[in-house]
Amino acid sequence: MDAAALVDALRSAADPEKYPQRHYHGDGGVLGVRMGTVFSMAKSFTGLPMTEVDRLLDATAYEPRLAAFCVLDFKVRKAKLPDDERRAAYELYLARHDRIDNWDMVDRAAPRVIGGYLHDRPRDPLFELARSTDPLRRRTAMTAPLGFVGSGRPHDLADVFALASLLAEDADPVVCKPVGIALKYAGVQDEPALRAWLDQHASSLARPALRYAVDKLDPAVRRAYLG
Repeated sequence: MDAAALVDALRSAADPEKYPQRHYHGDGGVLGVRMGTVFSMAKSFTGLPMTEVDRLLDATAYEPRLAAFCVLDFKVRKAKLPDDERRAAYELYLARHDRIDNWDMVDRAAPRVIGGYLHDRPRDPLFELARSTDPLRRRTAMTAPLGFVGSGRPHDLADVFALASLLAEDADPVVCKPVGIALKYAGVQDEPALRAWLDQHASSLARPALRYAVDKLDPAVRRAYLG
């Protein structure tokens, strides 16, 4: 089992006319593989050694790199995965973040690979990512908390609100949607805390982020924030 075998499998399933990957906005070009096929192939390669996952990330085309992040995600879903392997997945994601050139690579792996690893660890790496000039790194900063916000622990929610405060005015579409989504799920755990945050930041929050943030609130409250 190696990276070349997975790339060969993806190439054999490619049909670029049928699957042109219009959602892909990077510069690497596409093979043209159905997303469900990418995910199922990646799952079958969950046992791929980390060195081979790293090699996948050297690919120019979009699908092999997306598959690499899917493999990382499938690896860390294992409840009994040794902590050193969980750490290796976390470190590889961050070390090769430069190979992320589309939003779905972040969304596929960041919650479990990054957020899951930081569940009981300091969140300083997320704040560093939030201050990056790269919008995809900022997306990681706001998507990773989906891996721990559901706990409802006060310090988890506090970190989500602090990260959102850093990125509240970020109008980049790659960033503002995950800001709103993270806030929405923080509000599911503690609606008064979300409303207190919105009372302070709603006027400066990028409009798409605001729409997502208030999505679970009572309709009358939602209308009040949306104006």
